[in-house]
Amino acid sequence: MITIAVDAMGGDHAPRPEVEGSVLAAREFGVRILLVGQQNVVRAELAKHAAPNLPIEIVPASDVISMQDHPAQAFRRKKDSSVHVSARLVREAKADGLVSAGNTGAVMTVAKFLLGTLESVDRVALAAPFPNAKGGVSVLLDVGANVDSRPEHLVQFAIMGEVYYRATFGSKRPRVGLLSVGEEEIKGNELTREVYTRLKKSPVHFVGNVEGGDLFSGNVDVIVCDGFVGNIALKICEGLALQIFGLLGRSLKSSLVSQVGAMLSKGAFKGLKKTIDYTEYGGAPLLGVRGVCVIGHGRSNANAVKNAIRVAAGLARARMNEKIEQELSATAVLA
Repeated sequence: MITIAVDAMGGDHAPRPEVEGSVLAAREFGVRILLVGQQNVVRAELAKHAAPNLPIEIVPASDVISMQDHPAQAFRRKKDSSVHVSARLVREAKADGLVSAGNTGAVMTVAKFLLGTLESVDRVALAAPFPNAKGGVSVLLDVGANVDSRPEHLVQFAIMGEVYYRATFGSKRPRVGLLSVGEEEIKGNELTREVYTRLKKSPVHFVGNVEGGDLFSGNVDVIVCDGFVGNIALKICEGLALQIFGLLGRSLKSSLVSQVGAMLSKGAFKGLKKTIDYTEYGGAPLLGVRGVCVIGHGRSNANAVKNAIRVAAGLARARMNEKIEQELSATAVLA
């Protein structure tokens, strides 16, 4: 049975969604859950659920890393935090992966230093899945693990992203694009032009440059960029989506919309909202670390936690890290 360590104290509303999501995951996916956090608090929350026979255990951790904590300082000073203990469970092979909706910088710092990186990986990358216009899923990486990257790092991101996409979404040959300011090979800055040349020679299915407007087109499966650009792109998309839904919600309540039209629009509105609901995707995997690490949004609800556990368990079953090592080793030989 796959075992996932869940940071029960990380999210904005912890431990309620973490515990509820873990109960749902244990019930639906047949995974073993290690709920890591302040024992009395987690036990009291777990007691609210009818889960006596589910494979859920509580692992104590005395410290909590807040969203306001500086990642490096929290790593050094809060060594018994729920994130630290979760990572140690993975390092000691007591868990196959960890899930946290906590401070993203702190989770990445703990994962990189306690788990370490794969032998062939120079920089880890955070991969964000999102729905596209063709009814499928596209993945953008890196979305914040690195703010400065060299060409060889982006090539590794492309390979890791392709392996992740194959393992998670079933495509045998994902299309990989490079985020730039134009589709032509000569467009972009020094970094993207060099990465373009290297990706053409790599084993990935590279389809060329893509622009910001192509992120949701569905014409490409894996979109590669440095973490500075990727994080800004992700935050713009999240902010725009929230504003659009706010405008649509107000429009539906307007007296100018007929009652019948409003009823039909509400049905379409709910369908659209479910399609692009981030909770269905669970979280973003941190690719390149030894072990599986999935980082959720701070405001993750129970459904998001449940699906983050599903993603982590799926990546563990697929032995994703072994495949990343194989692909990167083969690329190094070709180079």
